[in-house]
Amino acid sequence: MKSSRHEIFMRRALELAAKGEGLTRPNPPVGAVIVKNGRVIAEGWHKKAGTAHAERVALARAGAAARGAALYVTLEPCCTHGRTPPCTDAIIAAGIRTVIVASTDPNPKHRGRGFSALRRKGIGVIRGVCETEGNELIAPFAKWITTGRPMVTLKLGMSLDGKIADRNRQSKWITGPESRKRVQAMRRRVDAIMAGAGTVRADNPQLQPRPACGRKPWRVIVDVDGVIPAGARVLTDDAADRTVVAGRKLLAGRKAIQTIRLPARNPLRHLLQELGKMGILHALCEGGGELAAGLIAEECVDRFAFFTAPVLIGGVTSINSIGGRGWLMDSLPRVAVTGVEQIGGDILILAKPEVLRHSARLE
Repeated sequence: MKSSRHEIFMRRALELAAKGEGLTRPNPPVGAVIVKNGRVIAEGWHKKAGTAHAERVALARAGAAARGAALYVTLEPCCTHGRTPPCTDAIIAAGIRTVIVASTDPNPKHRGRGFSALRRKGIGVIRGVCETEGNELIAPFAKWITTGRPMVTLKLGMSLDGKIADRNRQSKWITGPESRKRVQAMRRRVDAIMAGAGTVRADNPQLQPRPACGRKPWRVIVDVDGVIPAGARVLTDDAADRTVVAGRKLLAGRKAIQTIRLPARNPLRHLLQELGKMGILHALCEGGGELAAGLIAEECVDRFAFFTAPVLIGGVTSINSIGGRGWLMDSLPRVAVTGVEQIGGDILILAKPEVLRHSARLE
């Protein structure tokens, strides 16, 4: 199906916006393209909270040529004073004729106000161009601004029979190099990388993107009983000041810049609420099985990414991708598959949770 002219320019704006993923918290990533006489004359994207928004970057680059032009922007322009002045003021002053937008601001306090401000000044507004893609781009921000909690993506690298480690707790490497490269790209898009104490004890990971490309995500370790060793890399490396340890028994003398005490009831929901207060929009959970089970049980998972390798591990003492006691047939958590992709020799299955018929509490 042939793309419309609006879609072509908006997809370029979405490409620009994606450059800011993992960098803009607590702001959403935004891209902007200015078009005049069918030609792109300026572009911009939001690079970091406190710096110029995408619209202002593009308008500054266009200069006087912006008068009478069309502005393509992935998110409704802001109309209130924050750390930077309203983008609607800059758009009006620049003489933009039409603003084409992918997504409406999900903030209930601001939703639609930017459009109204532009229309009052006679500027045309076209909404919903590439809306699905735009909404997916800002899904972490939308979750955070409406609930106070970050979006959670649960990533599992596993065998065909659902195992994440063999009976000796070895997991390197179940999936292939192409899958591991994709995971690094996922790490660069998020604000925090989460893992359980068992994963830290078994693998001693750093939980950092490689290469980082300027990203500095938080590491969040769920250590319920205070069992991770003091020499773990997440507590001693050069990013130790961006480590959060969450548990019920918080041991003294750890280098983590922050600790979060977990309550007995809904501990992971409490953790996510605290991460939201830190401005974390998107958390990537990389296991292990017990943490995965807990997140599912507390209905905290927004996206699933199952990297499935063409191998079989078997055995009752190997490690399941999702731990706990499991669910009974009348209360099984269900997912809706949103995408299937072959990555090297592996299969990536993307999914979202479906609304549950009953509570998905672990039995």
